[in-house]
Amino acid sequence: MGQFTDEVYYLLGILLSDRQRAAFDLYARELVEWNRKFNLTSITDPEQIRIKHFLDSLSCWLAIREQPPGSLVDVGTGAGFPGIPLKIIQPDIHLSLVEATGKKAGFLLHLVQFLRLEGVQVATNRAEEFGQMPAHRGAFDWAVARAVAPLAVLAEYLLPLVKLGGYALAQKGKDAATELEAAKAAIKKLGGELSELKKVNVPGLDEERYLVIVKKISPTTQTYPRRPGIPGKRPLN
Repeated sequence: MGQFTDEVYYLLGILLSDRQRAAFDLYARELVEWNRKFNLTSITDPEQIRIKHFLDSLSCWLAIREQPPGSLVDVGTGAGFPGIPLKIIQPDIHLSLVEATGKKAGFLLHLVQFLRLEGVQVATNRAEEFGQMPAHRGAFDWAVARAVAPLAVLAEYLLPLVKLGGYALAQKGKDAATELEAAKAAIKKLGGELSELKKVNVPGLDEERYLVIVKKISPTTQTYPRRPGIPGKRPLN
């Protein structure tokens, strides 16, 4: 993965160690292998895995490194994105992966053991369920998610999990500013305040990519997140 190493350095200014390069290589191989049996991802071409999964996930570090986390939760992580790539480059992060689909959670458990990643929890829960568990509410420095839902919905998944002074981060595409405008009232209601809308340039990716970074400035009321399915059906406004 010599090209990948150069791309990571271009993106983040980080030089991968031999162990980190090997971890990404193994991750890609296991993803392709498991995908033959289970539908983990529609992206299975090695180049596209490198760009659209690994580099896109690592772009989150451009925001997170300003306030490095002791703990990070990745909600709706799927096959581990962006959480596991972030864990590989920053092994000291205590990582929680939330994934409701059992087969995907099974892959994550396998991958954590296979890559010998320490300090990783895999939770087979809906985001709404996980966010109402007392052990997790207000417990994380950062809560992150890829474009798994509209921003107002993601805010309801993420902000209840974040400590006061911590951050929620959503990865978004070209409509990020429009989504943000529609989600401003929800973000405020959930105790958040926009910190930054950050455009990122991912090597090899032509699509526009943005990081929506929200700071937790007040507690989220116990009402949120609402019951499973409700945030998606009736987003806050």
